[in-house]
Amino acid sequence: MSTPWKLSSAPVAAKEAAAVDHAEVLSDLFRDFQVALPAATLLRRDEPLAARTTLRVGGPADIYVEPSSENALASVLELCRLRNLPVFLLGRGSNLLVRDGGIRGVVVRLSQADFSQIEIEGDRVRAGAGAKLKDIANAARRAGVAGLEFLEGIPGSLGGALRMNAGAMGGWTLERVTQLRCVSPLGEIRELPIAEVPFTYRSCPLLTTHIALGATLRGSNETAEAVKTRMDGYSQKRWDSQPNQPSAGCTFKNPAPDLPAGKLIDQLGLKGTRVGDAMVSDVHANFFVNLGSATARNVLDLIELVRVRAREAHGVELETEVEIVGEDE
Repeated sequence: MSTPWKLSSAPVAAKEAAAVDHAEVLSDLFRDFQVALPAATLLRRDEPLAARTTLRVGGPADIYVEPSSENALASVLELCRLRNLPVFLLGRGSNLLVRDGGIRGVVVRLSQADFSQIEIEGDRVRAGAGAKLKDIANAARRAGVAGLEFLEGIPGSLGGALRMNAGAMGGWTLERVTQLRCVSPLGEIRELPIAEVPFTYRSCPLLTTHIALGATLRGSNETAEAVKTRMDGYSQKRWDSQPNQPSAGCTFKNPAPDLPAGKLIDQLGLKGTRVGDAMVSDVHANFFVNLGSATARNVLDLIELVRVRAREAHGVELETEVEIVGEDE
């Protein structure tokens, strides 16, 4: 994915001219989309993104597209490339903080049926990038496939989980993947064994430039009852330990394997700390919640406040796990 388009630090007149040029490019691209894309593709201008993120903050996308098929996605990528406009992939909006000014360029969400299929063969689960993680976990449970229970509590889609190597309850998404299907910036579709896809804690570098289309995940055969019992235990633990207000999930990466970020923030006495309607959760200190009318700026200021306190008190540099994108208002 490209870096969001930004104005240069040119004189005011040059900036205004650049803004006009950008608006004209967007209008031309939108007309191209209207001609090239099938009617089943959802296409909108200036689409608010706050309602499409779990934190419920953020400004609009210049152009928002939900392609109806891989061919439609290929057309979107090709037209954006020809217009030199960036593409940002939006999953289910978890682990994401969109700034109040929104995202310049084109935001693509792979949520339609062609990208959300789930198929099970033996102990393998094949799923599209748009499939909800909860749906994948439940399909595996019904088929008696164990090992994917941890996905049930992650409020996102498979594509986002692959890109961020999302995890919960000790499990990582990419540890369960055997094959990855993706598309390159030039539109080339690739099927890769996981041995050819380097990944680390909360990161899959390949998917910063390529778009995940789907994956095959490996489980193990077990009774549906046993899988359900384990999944119910995970679900109860999650409800007991995580807030129910809107959030993006964990805000910071753990600074060390034996030092959870939530524990560090709790020890600093920061539970309940607020900036506007953004608050450090009083249930789990690594969750920053929206009490109702928080802005992205409120959340960013709260993140910085916590980082400063951790640095001053313990010399620890907290790194955000939540992805921060877009422009300030």
